[in-house]
Amino acid sequence: MEKLIVSPSPHMRSGMTTQKIMLNVIIALCPAVIASGIIFGLRAIFLILVCVATSLVWETLFNIITKKPNTISDLSAVVTGILLAFNLPPSLPFWMAAIGTFVAIVIVKCLFGGLGQNFANPAIVGRIVLMLSFTGAMTNWTLPQAFQITDAVTSVTPLVNQKEDYLDLFLGMTGGCLGETCALALIIGGIYLIIRRIISPITPLFFLLTVEVFSVVAGADPLYQILSGGVLLGAIFMATDYVTTPITFWGKVIFGIGCGIITCVIRFYASMAEGVSFSILIMNILTPYIDMITKAKPVGAVYAKKKEE
Repeated sequence: MEKLIVSPSPHMRSGMTTQKIMLNVIIALCPAVIASGIIFGLRAIFLILVCVATSLVWETLFNIITKKPNTISDLSAVVTGILLAFNLPPSLPFWMAAIGTFVAIVIVKCLFGGLGQNFANPAIVGRIVLMLSFTGAMTNWTLPQAFQITDAVTSVTPLVNQKEDYLDLFLGMTGGCLGETCALALIIGGIYLIIRRIISPITPLFFLLTVEVFSVVAGADPLYQILSGGVLLGAIFMATDYVTTPITFWGKVIFGIGCGIITCVIRFYASMAEGVSFSILIMNILTPYIDMITKAKPVGAVYAKKKEE
């Protein structure tokens, strides 16, 4: 006779490891990597490679200095490097990108205990530090190769210009960060992650829906707001991070809505054209509290009452 064993969750186990999850994310990012190379040229690919290489170097050096096991095989540093590169303009000097990866890997990730212990998305913090430290270089946008007469032509982003048509935004034929311009590539990657069940569509859906509703209320073009800037990149690849985003259903809903509201408030009423990075960072900080107020009570659980003093 078989015994019925009652134990706490999780009751289902999967063969999906951290390395496999990160590998799937890398695969999902590949369309945007290819698109960035086609749109902005080989320098965009070199910038991505620099971010990935320096991310691996920083993590390796940290583990050597602190005498910890090398953790680069889990591929999380590779994902961080690609995501940070996607948030950088193609013309950013390589040494600045290396500073960004140092902040992301060493300060945000490793010093807080490594993968699973960071309080915020490392790539987001790395991008914000670079933007506040090197504002000129971080806002020096390069036109797509198809529109360049010389080797380097700078322009404003679609959020500032707002003259590009929907097709240009969808295909990425605009200025901006190298990984955020091509909506088609990002959507393909997002669909892959959802099909593979690597991410839940809840947070991206409510993030995008909130941006759409807020834009309509504010009198802005909702489709333009979604296709331009880093909304799709943030919603699909950064607001779905396992470590820094809520794990409950309603927590994911609240997180997505919060990101959408803060993004639109910064876009429409602040002095900055883009607010995705700040919105995700703020909601990352609130994640523990969101999980706390949305956690479900296990069936049959009885909590011990506090003793009265």
